[in-house]
Amino acid sequence: MNALSRPAPAVGTSILVGLIGAGIQASRTPAMHEREADALGLRCIYRLIDLDRLGLGPDALPELLSGAERMGYTGLNVTYPCKQAIIPLLDELSDDARAIGAVNTVVLKDGRRVGHNTDCSGFAEGFRRGLAGVPMDRVVLLGAGGAGAAVAHAAFHLGTGRLDIFDADPTRAALLAEQIDARFGSGRAMAIPDRESLRAAVAAADGLIHATPTGMAKFPGLPLPAEMLHPRLWVAEIVYFPLETELLRTARSIGCRTLDGGGMAVFQAVDAFRLFTGVSPDAERIRAHFASMDAGRSAA
Repeated sequence: MNALSRPAPAVGTSILVGLIGAGIQASRTPAMHEREADALGLRCIYRLIDLDRLGLGPDALPELLSGAERMGYTGLNVTYPCKQAIIPLLDELSDDARAIGAVNTVVLKDGRRVGHNTDCSGFAEGFRRGLAGVPMDRVVLLGAGGAGAAVAHAAFHLGTGRLDIFDADPTRAALLAEQIDARFGSGRAMAIPDRESLRAAVAAADGLIHATPTGMAKFPGLPLPAEMLHPRLWVAEIVYFPLETELLRTARSIGCRTLDGGGMAVFQAVDAFRLFTGVSPDAERIRAHFASMDAGRSAA
């Protein structure tokens, strides 16, 4: 029996989950899960396991996973920089997680660790709602890490014709391009080898997807020179703290259509909640929870 088919928890059931990542104190995920659980008559306790606060790195994942199992966690969300490092520590992967090569949700049940990827479905749903109808013949992706791999796969589910991938590590970009070609067809993805080639790719692109930590409160700035942007480009962001990154602000100022990272944050949480609890949450209510956390603030 998988996480989706198990019986729903009884009203009042307490569910213990957490998020493992670095620099995650501003995450809205705990509040989204806890408020939705309250609305459904469940009790969700959601803990942050911040590697920066603990002075740990991804090499601590084996100990952290074992500790979560001993303490009775139902599951864990996983974020930067652990989405790929956690895979060898799991017993099973969903089809999406295996194809993408990254995990952001781990269900702990009956002594087994099952990895899922709700970043892919979360990005796709947010994109459908926020950038419906944009041209997608050629798209540039910045970032080939765990989040980048998820949105790369989502981009093809959304109808991308060709994806050009740039990463600070060219080898990682090349590996992701090979993975995409193996799943979606030869020649569908190309690695961008250097900054000059990136300039040419962006100039020819319909859209730009940003999937690196640059722009987060912890890593402010632009992931590429502002002069590379052009008004014909749509720009989609995965960073949601702040909700308006410097990239989005710059793109919007020259007339680009933009999509912030809020949709991905919400819809990955919707799917993760279902995996953790076996209960289908109210996606619109979670969206409202997310938006309420931004009320009165200019940054997420």
